[in-house]
Amino acid sequence: MKVRLNHRITGAGRPLILLHGLFGSMENLGGVSQRLQEHFQIHALDQRNHGRSPHTDTMDYPAMADDVIGYMDEQGLAQACVLGHSMGGKVAMQVALSAPDRVERLVVADIAPVTYKPRHDAILEGLSQLDLDRITSRQQADEALAAYVPTTGIRSFLLKNLQRIPDSERSGAAVFRWRLNLPVIQQCYHRLAAAPEATSPYLGPVLFLKGEDSAYIQEKHRDEVARLFPHARLKVITGTDHWLHAEKPDTFAALCRQFLAE
Repeated sequence: MKVRLNHRITGAGRPLILLHGLFGSMENLGGVSQRLQEHFQIHALDQRNHGRSPHTDTMDYPAMADDVIGYMDEQGLAQACVLGHSMGGKVAMQVALSAPDRVERLVVADIAPVTYKPRHDAILEGLSQLDLDRITSRQQADEALAAYVPTTGIRSFLLKNLQRIPDSERSGAAVFRWRLNLPVIQQCYHRLAAAPEATSPYLGPVLFLKGEDSAYIQEKHRDEVARLFPHARLKVITGTDHWLHAEKPDTFAALCRQFLAE
């Protein structure tokens, strides 16, 4: 069943849908939105079980693509450009593969249309081990999570999902709650690691953007990319890892703008 996604619309011009990655929200692509909204009408979405969108018991790429297509129907968008990062890139690919006539151009940031081995086990364990009945500050949560996630920047990103409970809603000792649906993300993680589903290729123009130091897009993925997206091209952003849109936002936005304007 489709979910009505939380969204924010800014700018003017051709519609461009932005889809964030796992554990994220629309705010993660805020820098991209700011740099492109002069040229496009930006539709930034929170995906199901993330941000301020509804929680559901299921999570896979066909369902998440249906959410996006349902959003387009609701907004009266017959067609749009779609840009997705990481998990959002897989959702974007699934939208294009499931409803090719709805996608004008596609930008996929640092992800390939393949099944990946589990990469987030430590993160999922660390988040699930946080005892929210005892955590009283973000610093305390950060210190507890450090045993599982040593990188400060990644912990900061993850803990943006920790939401302080308003006094009017508190019924126990807990001060914080998760904004994302952690149990369902854990339960459905194998589906999120999977490849998008396809019965035929998407024949529209596609730009894959790779972080130079990231291992998400590899030479061994070339054949599968070509099979599903025969008109795809690849650009590598030097000096970046998986978070290429945050590490070099001006370069990232410029490449997107150039491709989308063709």
